[in-house]
Amino acid sequence: MGSTYQSMGEAKGKQHAKPSGHLLRHARYAFMKAAIYCRLSEEDKNKQTPAADSESIQNQKSMLQNFALEQGWEVYRIYSDDDYTGSDRKRPEFNRLLEDAKMRKFEIVLCKTQSRFTRELELVEKYIHGLFPIWGIRFISIVDNADTANRGNKKSRQINGLVNEWYLEDMSESIKSVLNDKRKKGIHIGAFALYGYKKDPDQKGHLIIDEEAAAVVREVFTLFSQGYGKTAIARLLNDRNIPNPTEYKRIHGLRYQQPKMKNSALWKYSAIANMLNNEIYIGNMVQGKYGSISYKTRQNKPRPQSEWYRVEGTHEPIIERELWNSVQTLLAQRTKPFSTGEIGLFAGKAKCANCGYTMRSSKSRNKHYLQCSNRHVSKDACIGSFISVEKLEIAVTTELNRLSAKYLDKEALQKQIRFAGHSEKKIEHLKTEISLHQKRSAEYAKCLRELYVDKVRGVISENDYLSFSKDFSMEKDRLIRITANYQQQLNKLTGSIPSNNNYGQQIEAYTSPRHLTREMVEKLIDSITIGKRIPGTAEVPVEIHWNF
Repeated sequence: MGSTYQSMGEAKGKQHAKPSGHLLRHARYAFMKAAIYCRLSEEDKNKQTPAADSESIQNQKSMLQNFALEQGWEVYRIYSDDDYTGSDRKRPEFNRLLEDAKMRKFEIVLCKTQSRFTRELELVEKYIHGLFPIWGIRFISIVDNADTANRGNKKSRQINGLVNEWYLEDMSESIKSVLNDKRKKGIHIGAFALYGYKKDPDQKGHLIIDEEAAAVVREVFTLFSQGYGKTAIARLLNDRNIPNPTEYKRIHGLRYQQPKMKNSALWKYSAIANMLNNEIYIGNMVQGKYGSISYKTRQNKPRPQSEWYRVEGTHEPIIERELWNSVQTLLAQRTKPFSTGEIGLFAGKAKCANCGYTMRSSKSRNKHYLQCSNRHVSKDACIGSFISVEKLEIAVTTELNRLSAKYLDKEALQKQIRFAGHSEKKIEHLKTEISLHQKRSAEYAKCLRELYVDKVRGVISENDYLSFSKDFSMEKDRLIRITANYQQQLNKLTGSIPSNNNYGQQIEAYTSPRHLTREMVEKLIDSITIGKRIPGTAEVPVEIHWNF
């Protein structure tokens, strides 16, 4: 099914013959520039040195360079991503190639296989079948005979894309199954051991005590049992210049990647709190607190405690059970009575103007305050920003009303703007999903029809037809079921929205508010920086960064 190429030498040997249309078409590629793209999966560890290209990458380059030479093409550049998966959209060389392609710096993209370029069907359609033809770029993968100059193998490229997509999903599920099985057995699978432990060099997945860090862990538990607060403990450790867990990893040469921030080596309230609650310190392995959103992204989200994997007695404890129980009793007693589980009005939004860290909430005499989380952890950590929630709310509403009066025409807003609200946003999302799934379902139906025609013409075998048509039919049916489910949700939501919404009152609530809600803060405010009170006054510098 692949294209047939003719070398320059062969063309020269037939110079007395009248060239055919086929030869004329392919002769124009002889002096074109080709971009070579190579990729090696991160699972492959076949390297002599960490900085060297792997043997597989070298083989890909050699194969593709020789192929380009045979065709008489000039190699514009070799783009090589080592240790990246085919589903990673952040591959640096891959994205550099796409930028250069958009600028028409070459006419051909050459890969070993289509899967080296991408394993996602969405990107196959977007670039290979969509943007590349617009940019005048031909895509070729030599092993699986993909060539956009050959219209006859477009379906083959689409099938390759589907197979690669299924491979990604299957591989993700297989890896997840293996990891979950290890979690159930209490085998440690993390990239790094918890502070206080290190990986056992003689037994994979087993933790042994790191005495240097373990001594700090024991001291933290002991101090808390003696009545010291979490902030006080953090300050004691910082005063003695003991590095926090993140800095400890860096000092000991572990490749721990985390953004470097001011005071990032300091112990904080949160680090002490997390340590005092972690059962790993009594010999129990607890894993799976976070789970991936999708096999297409590396983003994680918290999982409910009922889904965690907890196995007792997997390694030597650092903290004795009696001390652990004493600390847990004290933690329960110190739980703040006003902590109802509700998110604070400015939670995660208020930041210290001096050190940049998120401010913590506190309560005194039935009033809520925000203070810098570094204020008490070290004498040199921060000057200490402090403000009452009530005062900050007044400052924000005053500024919002000023902006509203200055820039907004409320009568025009009432005529032209309809507040989306949660339900209306959900409706728009459902409409988009329905349209997308209907389109994909139609594409599978079209593929099924074209497969049948190819079988009748003898382009594909009966076995291939049965195999592909079965997979296509199953996927089409799945999409139809999902679409029907979305349609039911849409019908229910549409019927629940009243037709006589008072948009004027809603607009007024947002443009001239007397009080704020958490929803308003989330929508309107990106962040708020708060400084230290100006000496001799009651004024606290507040700088609001809006989302508009």
